[in-house]
Amino acid sequence: MFSSKLGHTLTHDHAAPIGGDTAAPPPRKPVRRSRVLAKKPVKPGDTFGVPGQGSSLAISLVTVIAFVGLWFIATNLHWIKPLFLPSPQAVYQKFLYVATEGFANSTLAQHTGVSLLRVFGAFLLACVTAIPVGILMGVTRLARGVFDPPIEFYRPLPPLAYLPLIIIWFGIGEFSKILLIYLAIFAPLAIAARAGVRSVSIEQIHAAYSMGASRTQVVFHVILKAALPEIFTGMRIGIGVGWTTLVAAEMVASTSGLGFMVLNAAEFLSSDVVIMGIIVIGFFALCFDLLMRYVEKVLVPWKGKV
Repeated sequence: MFSSKLGHTLTHDHAAPIGGDTAAPPPRKPVRRSRVLAKKPVKPGDTFGVPGQGSSLAISLVTVIAFVGLWFIATNLHWIKPLFLPSPQAVYQKFLYVATEGFANSTLAQHTGVSLLRVFGAFLLACVTAIPVGILMGVTRLARGVFDPPIEFYRPLPPLAYLPLIIIWFGIGEFSKILLIYLAIFAPLAIAARAGVRSVSIEQIHAAYSMGASRTQVVFHVILKAALPEIFTGMRIGIGVGWTTLVAAEMVASTSGLGFMVLNAAEFLSSDVVIMGIIVIGFFALCFDLLMRYVEKVLVPWKGKV
């Protein structure tokens, strides 16, 4: 009797009603997304779902203002001695003085002009030579076998390591300084060009051949265009390395230049001149990087879209 009652109870409790009269489950409440992860409508010309999409200009401005504000507060409240970190007002006053009166027998404009001539002269020479070499390394085994060993050998070396050898071979004139900066820019630019060539989709090459293109046409109209994003990245990296090498190049028998000005001021513990020179170098480097981004956007509008 007990088992029959138990079976009747289980059947009554768990059996589904006949006739499809099953009660619908209660509606689920919509899950509220956090505002950080919420999907926003895509603006015209933007790509949906790309991480990091959108402008970061406002965040960058806030970051710069925060750093300058912290610098102002720390120096004016004497948290740091002026010898180690001068105030923004002192750096600005020194900027005006060097721009008008000069430093080490040259004004700021003269120091800047000499450094720009050295860096951009070496950069243009590197673009004219390194980009074709990198493309050849990507399309021919012979060029890759000839140029790859020396480039990969000296690329990790710091410029100060082979600076004495350049001085022994070519003296202490202007040519040695430009050559040192040129060698520092050449390696990353050639490697970037080679990487751009090797990253071209094989389907694009086969499609060009199937439509009757010659090898030369494939190189210039398919491979070179597809390698442009990597080449521009190498140019941006190369000019940054060039500005870094500028200080090392102007260590030897220099009488002008931003790097010379910074090194000379450091010998006399003029930290305001040192920081002012660093800011000027960083300003020109940033301006060139922004220019390269704009040129890349104009010449390579398909980057990130194919």
